[in-house]
Parts: sequence; C-alpha cells; structure tokens
Amino acid sequence: MIRLQALTLMRGAKPLLQGADLTVHAGERVGLIGANGSGKSSLFALLRGELHADAGELDMPASWRIAHVAQETPALDTPALDHVIDGDVELRRLERALAEAEAAHDGHRIGELHAALHDADAYTARARAERLLVGLGFERGHLTRPVRSFSGGWRMRLNLARALMCPSDLLLLDEPTNHLDLDAILWLEDWLRRYAGTLLVVSHDRDFLDGVVNVIVHIDNLRLRRYGGDYSRFERQRALNLALDQAASEKQARERAHLQAFIDRFKAKATKARQAQSRMKMLAKMEELAPIHASAPFSFEFRAPARAPDPLLVLEGVTAGYAADPTRDTHADAPADPSDTDASAGRVVLSGIDLTLQAGQRIGLLGVNGAGKSTLIRTLAGELPPLAGTARFGKGLEIGYFAQHQVDRLRHDQSPLWHLARLTPNTREQELRNYLGGFNFAGDMATAPVAPFSGGEKARLALALIVWQRPNLLLLDEPTNHLDLQTREALTVALAQFEGTLVLVSHDRHLLRATVDEFLIVADGGVRPFDGDLDDYRDWLFRTRLARTDDADTAPRPPADAAQGEVDRKQQKRREAAERQRLSALRKPIEARLRRIEERMARHGTRKAELEAMLADSAMYGEADRAALKACLHEQAALARTLEQLEEEWLAEQEALERLI
Repeated sequence: MIRLQALTLMRGAKPLLQGADLTVHAGERVGLIGANGSGKSSLFALLRGELHADAGELDMPASWRIAHVAQETPALDTPALDHVIDGDVELRRLERALAEAEAAHDGHRIGELHAALHDADAYTARARAERLLVGLGFERGHLTRPVRSFSGGWRMRLNLARALMCPSDLLLLDEPTNHLDLDAILWLEDWLRRYAGTLLVVSHDRDFLDGVVNVIVHIDNLRLRRYGGDYSRFERQRALNLALDQAASEKQARERAHLQAFIDRFKAKATKARQAQSRMKMLAKMEELAPIHASAPFSFEFRAPARAPDPLLVLEGVTAGYAADPTRDTHADAPADPSDTDASAGRVVLSGIDLTLQAGQRIGLLGVNGAGKSTLIRTLAGELPPLAGTARFGKGLEIGYFAQHQVDRLRHDQSPLWHLARLTPNTREQELRNYLGGFNFAGDMATAPVAPFSGGEKARLALALIVWQRPNLLLLDEPTNHLDLQTREALTVALAQFEGTLVLVSHDRHLLRATVDEFLIVADGGVRPFDGDLDDYRDWLFRTRLARTDDADTAPRPPADAAQGEVDRKQQKRREAAERQRLSALRKPIEARLRRIEERMARHGTRKAELEAMLADSAMYGEADRAALKACLHEQAALARTLEQLEEEWLAEQEALERLI
C-alpha cells in the first residue's frame, strides 16, 4: 500500500502539493490526472526515490520492485530484443552469476542458479520480449536491429517494452500512448488489464484511462482527490460537483444551450450507421458534462465556412507516395526500419484510391503506423501530387491542414501575434489579440517568442491559425499529440460542431467517437471503407493481427517435431481465437447493461444536482413555497434511493465483467 500523509512537494518556490493525503491499495490501477505543470511527473519522481518531500510522509513497502519508462535511450549497438530483455535486471544478474559459477566450476552454485533462473522464467524471456515488441508494433524482422538504428518514437516504444518486461510490484507509466498508434494502444490496454501489480498511469487519453484504471487521482488546488471508477465516472462526479458550485452560472447555461441545439440538429439528420449512432451517444454525454466544459480555462469553435463546393475533392485511380526527390520530408508514414526505403528512389505507398469527399462528411482513418494514413492526408491536402491517377479539387475549396509535425513549421523566434498577422496583414491588431486570447494566448504571451512554449501550447497555436482561415475541409493528422485533457476536450467540442467536412487521423478514441460518422481503413497498400464502429475495429484487430502476438513463441524445437509443433500452434491459435470470441459475446450484453445503468445514473445525478441547487436557495423556504419545498425534498430522497440502487447494480455488473477479463 502507498500512503501519502500531509505531503508537501515544491518545485523551487512553486508548491505542487500542499498537505496532500492519498492512499493507494496494492493491486489498484490508478489514473493520475491534472493540468500541465501540476506535479504529476514530480509525484512519480518522488515514488521512484528521485525527489524527497518538503514536508509530510510517504510510506510504501521497501521491498516493492518499481518499473518505469526511461525518457532517454542512448544510441546503443545492442539488438532491440536484447535491449528489452535487459529490462529484467534480476534475470541479467542471475545470468552473469551463472557464467561466473560455470567459470569457477562451482557445481553447487550452478544448481542453485539454475533453480533461480527457472523461478525467474528465464527460459521464456525471449518469447515474452518478442510478444511485447510485436504487440507494440515492431516487425519480427527488426528485432535483431541495433537500438541506434531506430528513430526517437520507436526508441520510446523500446523503453516501454523494457518497463513491461521488468517484473514489478509498482508500474509507473507517464504518457505511455504518446508514441503509439491505435493498434498498439489497444494491445497495451489489454496487457495492462492483466497486470497483477499496482499501476499508476499519467495519460491524456480518456478512452485509454477508461479501459485500464479503476481509480482516478486528480491533482486539484495542490491536493490529491481520489475518485473510485474510471475516467468517465470521475468526469460525471466532477460535473455534478461543479453543477452545484455553478448552478446559477450564465456561462454554463449558454454552454448547455449551445451543445443541445447542435445535438438536436445533428440527430435530426443522422443516419442509422453504427458510427453515427456512436457519435450521437457521445454528443449526448457532452451535454451532460457541460459544467466541466464551462469550467475549462478556454474554449473555441470553428467558424462556419463561407462556402462549400460539393464535391469538395475527387480522387480517381490515384497512386499516392513519394516521387524520386532526395529533399522530401520522410517523417510521415516512415517504416519501422528506415533502411527499408531509399528516399531518393521514390516509393509507392497507396494505389487504386477512388475517393469522393462530399460536403458535411466526417471521416476517420484507421490503420497501423506506416500503413499510409499520413500519405493519404498529404495527398488530399495537395502537398503530395499523385504519382498516377487524377485529383480534382472543387472551386472554392479551403483546406485546413494539421500535420503530425505541424509545430515544427512554426517560426520559433516569432510570436503568436506575428504568425496570425502574417495570415491576415490588414486586420487590426486588437482584433487579432482578442482572437488569440480565446486560445489562451493573452497579454504578453501573444507577443512572446514561440520557442519556450510547451508542445501543447505550440499545437494550440497551430490549431488557432487553422481555425482563423475558416476552412471547409479539415484534414487533421494526430491533432491531440501534446494536448492535455482539457485542451483535448475543447478541441472535441469544437470539432463536433464544425459544419464543414472532416478527415481525421487520431489514436484518441473519444475524439473519433464524438466527431466522425464513418471510417476508412488504410491497409495493404489501399484504402477501403470499414463497416463498423471502433468497438468492431477492436474486435477485428484481436481476431487478426493482435491475436498473433499472444502466440509469439519462437523457442527452438527439435527438427523432428517441427511439423507437429506447427500443427499444435495452429490448433492452439484456433482454440484461443474461439475463446476470445466466446468471451466477447459474453461481455457485450454486460457492457450494454453497464452503459444503460450509467446513462440512468447520469440523468438522475443531474436532476438531483438541480434539486440540491434549488434547495440551496433561501427563497424556497418561504410560506408560499411550502408545497414546492415538500415536493423537492420528496423527489430528492427518491432520487437518492434510486441512485444507490443503480450504483449497486453497476458494481454487480462490473464485477461480472471483471470475472470475464
């Protein structure tokens, strides 16, 4: 158990925590959230013993083994697979000790060490490391490549695999999904749900938190506030608290009315497609959470496009890729192995693309890293001319394009005001300042150089520049990288209400569910529609590509048994696939009941908060309102009983679901 008592933690003269108390029980999976700079990483450093509390106490078992993800990876010649196995420090220590005992011909010591290695699962280490690497997106052919040959993002995946390889009682993960695609995130989610130790994770991906954690700890006003349940449950609880605090807030009322009007408009024209139905549910939840949106530090919205040609853009028989050009940008869709392609020789990424973008379409792109999503986006944006086929752009098309590396295109020696003025030199400075203030670039920040800005602030500026241009086609390639939860939520609300056409690449499932109505999958060198929603995509992944990572056993077998071993492995795969399908079929009705219970809890909780706000008004206690007061009290008591019953039902269903996991 981890216990913090009256803990104070400072960074220089700035307090991060002051008199904070927290208890984390062994085996809990905790999501740590809070604004950027609130002290999440410092708290992790405290748990690792790298920082000391300025006051108060931290108690945790001295025997606990702690694993975390290193933030830097030196350019090593060590093969990737061996680098991951090195994460099991105790295993490597035993191997060195065995080598010394064998050199000394110490038979008794050799026997002891072989027993210890067996207990440490030494003989499955390579297979376990391979499963981790393949699950995180590495090709099997790349596992023997030296660490130095991988790019920074892939080295971070190696570091994550090392942390997962290390046997641990406490696992600390700080933004583990930052360098992962959706497929790898789904695999990691599944792995962490089966992790037996205590987990603390910092993440800005709300769906990832929902899939992994059962406790939320919120750093708020220098304190640690603990909430039972996942992120969505925390958000509902916090929304109720804020509703009580802001019952009379005009801002909240405007936010509710604005969102409700949009939701009603969307529902009136929504199709029956599963993606559209998923989006309606997400939008309904957004209305319930209006108090949180209202309390956010800022919000913004995309202005309605001035005009919209229809169709906006048509691709016919297009081949997309990179022509022979030694100066081209190799960031997007780079393969795991940079030596796989020669940039100067050109490369075909996608072929046979037939795609028409109509006014008002909202498309999400699915596919693994390197499949060609960014290449397709760049082709749609006109940055990459087709290698073959025809691309026709509608008259009056205005494209807003956010690339994965958009922040690198900012002039770091210039200010937000300079960037905006360059787009619209004839606009008054005060109008530009007012606009930037809406994106939280107020006062001196509007004229300060961009260089010292955080990654999230730079991404926010890049979005502000796109919004200003009033695009009718938005092409967004991983826009949430570097954004914190509050900024992601502001972007989600803005995109949900955007009236133009949207094509979105993102590993943030909450953003995808709330903003897109249909999916295209980019795979096997082509682009095709995906008939389903994100839950269907997850099931498809675990039936196909991700299913293979569970069976990645490459331990050597005697040659005579090779054929039989192959048959056994195939039978084992079929049995495990059948078992996964069986469990999925059992989970779905439970998950549906949980969603219905949560929706009822949210409705009743909102009504209860409204009644409590009414009861807090002294005018209710006058003689004339005695009947109304009595009715309010009766309804409040009934709602409290109903909520208690619903919570018991929710816990029972959740326990039934966890037994299947």
